[in-house]
Amino acid sequence: MTSLDSVAVFDGVSDLGARSLSWTGDSITAVGEPTGEAQYSVIPGLVDTHVHLLGYAGGRSNVRGFDTFTWPLVTIREEQTLHATANAQKAMRLGVTTLRDLGADETQAAIGRVFDAGILPGPRLLASGPVGMTAGHLDLFTPRAVTDRPPTADSPDACRALVRRWARAGLTGIKTYTSGGVLSMGDKVAWRNHTRAEIAATVDEAHALGMLVACHTHSAEGIQIALDEGMDSIEHGTGMTLDQAAVLARRGIPVAPTLLINDMIARAEVPVSDEAQSIAAALVSARDELLRGAAQAGVRFVLGTDANGYFLEFGDQWRELVRMVEVLGHSPAQALRAATSDAASAVGLGTSVGTIAPGFGADFLVMKGRPWQDVSLLDPDNIVAVVCRGQVVAGALPA
Repeated sequence: MTSLDSVAVFDGVSDLGARSLSWTGDSITAVGEPTGEAQYSVIPGLVDTHVHLLGYAGGRSNVRGFDTFTWPLVTIREEQTLHATANAQKAMRLGVTTLRDLGADETQAAIGRVFDAGILPGPRLLASGPVGMTAGHLDLFTPRAVTDRPPTADSPDACRALVRRWARAGLTGIKTYTSGGVLSMGDKVAWRNHTRAEIAATVDEAHALGMLVACHTHSAEGIQIALDEGMDSIEHGTGMTLDQAAVLARRGIPVAPTLLINDMIARAEVPVSDEAQSIAAALVSARDELLRGAAQAGVRFVLGTDANGYFLEFGDQWRELVRMVEVLGHSPAQALRAATSDAASAVGLGTSVGTIAPGFGADFLVMKGRPWQDVSLLDPDNIVAVVCRGQVVAGALPA
């Protein structure tokens, strides 16, 4: 058994005050009374509900001229897999101990199994496979001249077949699309993606196989389709109406707003096409007021960044939390809850991670100060130690 004698504990929901914390292997065994003055604090490891691990892992300043479209085309899958593993491990060392990849295939599922088996140190990794149509948002990430393309599905039966392929490969979720997107080439946000029959077949098959369904959408029409068809989460949700916000709040459906990446594209902070910058700028111009109103209506926002290493680096999840405070009007404590217990629940892990309590997985961060009280402390520079699966993977536990 390992223990910390006296730390201020934010358990993923609220401030418990000074406590002792004990864990054995990958299980928290006790949250007890303190035995001294609390010099440091403990929070659960962060949970990012929306990432893309198959991206260049060398950082934004070192991409060597490879943009997010070109790099996958000129890099063999074996090499991409190593970058994905490095991205996941970097996120873990910077305090993000659970990730959900929302564009996954057999590769991310395999990486997750390697981490689970302890072959390599790594975060908890969930893989969700995409079900998109020909000429849809996902398909338009690959230039039209490329013939070796990611799979698409263009009928209800084809959608069911692709869901079954991802289930057979060990993936635990499905990603769907009900609008166009920002970065996809030649795309329009207002474009329909899939027919209602195709979407209904996808959701039905996924739920029959116990898989959560996340829905990419930037439009009010796309959000309505997701609500009508019973999807489990909304990704982006930029064009949300107040009526839709009321329904989302009543049903408790989580929304990952991916704020920072769209800010960066709108300002062209990284090289993007004029088309992508224009689309993002139009979305962002109305987004903040809409989403703040949704937050006031009780919509359940959770941490989801769209990080892929090229726009958002792994570790930028902390910057996203600060942006959630700024845009949504969240307190630092609300932002942390959105990134820990609530995010864990959104990806189906609410009874195993994201909370500091006996029986939960031993994923937590030792930090300076009390970041749930002060937004300026939502910064990886304040991390003293990262414990993931019961092991110290970054920093060192205080004596």
